[in-house]
Amino acid sequence: RLGEVLALDDAADLDPVRQQVIVRGHGGREIQLPGPVMREVQRVLDDPMMFGLRGRVFRMDQGYVRRKFYERAAECSIPKEYLNPRVIRHSRAVELLRGGVPLKIVQGILGHQSMNQTASYLRFSDDDVRRIVHHYLNKETRMRTSARNAFTGRVTSVVRDGLLVEVELTTNSGLKVVSVITEESAQNLGVSTGRVMTATVKAPWVILAREENRLKTSARNRYAGKVARVNLSEIAAEVVVDLPEGTTVCALLTVESVKTLDLAPGTDILVMFKAFSVILNVE
Repeated sequence: RLGEVLALDDAADLDPVRQQVIVRGHGGREIQLPGPVMREVQRVLDDPMMFGLRGRVFRMDQGYVRRKFYERAAECSIPKEYLNPRVIRHSRAVELLRGGVPLKIVQGILGHQSMNQTASYLRFSDDDVRRIVHHYLNKETRMRTSARNAFTGRVTSVVRDGLLVEVELTTNSGLKVVSVITEESAQNLGVSTGRVMTATVKAPWVILAREENRLKTSARNRYAGKVARVNLSEIAAEVVVDLPEGTTVCALLTVESVKTLDLAPGTDILVMFKAFSVILNVE
C-alpha cells in the first residue's frame, strides 16, 4: 500500500541481506523483494545526497507520489488509470496468483485480513479457463513422456562439500534415491531435510544387469527387482521392472542388450542409475 511505503523507516525497515521490507503497524509483515529491486533501492540510499535524509527518505506526500506516477504514465502513453500505486499492487497480486503462488502466501504479502479478499483477484474468463486447463494437460503429458521414472519423497540427508550437494530422498514406500547436484541448484530448489521433492530419471539413463554377472559399478542407486514386461521395436526395447516395495522402473535398451541379458518377464535383474543422472524437482 502506498501509505505503508511512505511510512517506512529506510534505516530500520529495510534488510538488504535478506532482501526484505518490514511493514510495521496494523497488518505488519515482512515482504520479500526481488534482488535487482533491493539493489536499486540500496544504490539510491547510498547516494551522498541522501545522507542527511536517512530514516525519512520515504516520507513524501501521497499526492506528490501519485503525480509522479501520472507523469511517467504520460511519458509512456499509458492512461493514468492504468499506472498508479493501487493498480500496480493489484496487478502484482494477480501475477503471483496466476503464476502458481499459493493464495495464503499472496494474502500475507498483501496484508489482507481475509483470504476471500485476496481470492477476489482470481477471476478468469471462459477463454482463460480453457487456456489454463490446456496448458496443464499438456504439461502433465510432457512430464509423463520425458521422464518415465519419478520418485516422490522427503529429503532425509543433505551432504555439502562447497561445490556439490548429495541429496538422499526417501519415498513413502521406503525406497532411497540419491542425487548429486550443484550447490547453486540446491539453493535455487531450497533443498533441506524434510522437504518433499520428486526425483526423476530418464529411461535411457537406467542401467540393467543380471545379478550373476557380479557387475562392479559406481552407480549409487542399485535395486534388485524382476522384469515385468519387455516391449520390443526394431532397434530399441522398453524394459519395465517391478521392485519389491512396489515401485516400477522403466529402462530403455537396445534390442541387442536385451538378447545379451536374456531378459524376459520374471527375470531377476539389478536396476541401477548414477546419482548425477537423478534430476530433482519441487512443485
